[in-house]
Amino acid sequence: MIIYIIIGVLLLILIYVFITFNGFIKLENKVNESFATMDVYLKKRWDLIPNIVETVKGYAKHEKDTLEDVIKLRNSVYDNMNDETKLKTNERLTNDIHKIMVLAESYPDLKASDSFRDLSKNLTKVEDEIAQSRKYYNATVRLFNNKIGMIPSNIVAKIFGYKKKKMFEASNDERDNVKVEL
Repeated sequence: MIIYIIIGVLLLILIYVFITFNGFIKLENKVNESFATMDVYLKKRWDLIPNIVETVKGYAKHEKDTLEDVIKLRNSVYDNMNDETKLKTNERLTNDIHKIMVLAESYPDLKASDSFRDLSKNLTKVEDEIAQSRKYYNATVRLFNNKIGMIPSNIVAKIFGYKKKKMFEASNDERDNVKVEL
């Protein structure tokens, strides 16, 4: 009789491990899918940057350092980056894009340029898409990280080597208040 109880308990534990493991697979796939979605928008922005820089260059020749930083960052090979490098690089790129847009405010002719307005509108659209995909990515990462951190699924996570994923966070510059000078 005791042998049946032990077998029953072991069977329940084994079933729990299988169910939990499958849950990790499902959540990890959601995290990967959400990163891939966000990555598409980040790549769109990545490809839009040279056009914006070239347009701004014509109007703001003496703002060379800002533009060179963006070009240098943009010239790194996006497709060869790992996910973490993509996140870090895009945080820096977001900061540099903000500098370019602030710079554009100083040049009325640039702001009036049709090509700059089109590029700016496209960039705004892509930034909105990135923001939405960040939310989805962070939500799936939160679910995944919760499962890794909660008892008893954390035991299964440890056994199979699952580690917490990094969320896409705003850079320190993005957190600062916007300075408006009139």
